[in-house]
Amino acid sequence: MKIAIIDYGAGNIQSIQFALDRLGFEGVLTNDVAFIQSADKVIFPGVGEASSAMKKLTESGLDKLIPKLKQPILGICLGMQLMCKSSEEGDTKGLGIFDVDILKFSNKVKVPQMGWNTIYNLKSALFQDIKEHEFMYLVHSFYAPKCLEMIATTNYEMEYASALQKNNFYGVQFHPEKSGAFGEQILKNFLELKD
Repeated sequence: MKIAIIDYGAGNIQSIQFALDRLGFEGVLTNDVAFIQSADKVIFPGVGEASSAMKKLTESGLDKLIPKLKQPILGICLGMQLMCKSSEEGDTKGLGIFDVDILKFSNKVKVPQMGWNTIYNLKSALFQDIKEHEFMYLVHSFYAPKCLEMIATTNYEMEYASALQKNNFYGVQFHPEKSGAFGEQILKNFLELKD
């Protein structure tokens, strides 16, 4: 299986590659348009700040490519947020795949949310063999509010969308590659999705 990990200078790549290795797969870190288009699965990672990450995507033309991809694509953390309409972080226009705007947690809670929290209201093949209220690892200051495309919910200050899906596009706010056996199960489920 050909797995492309989109390379646009946003972190957390190694942990994704290690998680894929443990599952018996190899991910290729690349910004090559032809390779990404021909991959069976695409992972869109991200750790960092939204406006500078979006600038890098635009400079490489990946902002035009990603919304047109037809194979299953998984956005992780900032990758998921950039797939949304906009983000309050750096007043950033996103890729517009998911019809939701990313908001900042208030100063009433510790920001970033860092550590383990549960996911529930699971509604996708992405969560096959994952129990309701399983713990996943999160590090983020911004969130996707509840919306029609929500396929998992988490509560921190309020309930928000910790995973989104629209057609072949999937996004998770948590880091499956850092969430132990259950996170790896989610990655495995993604890799086994049928187009």
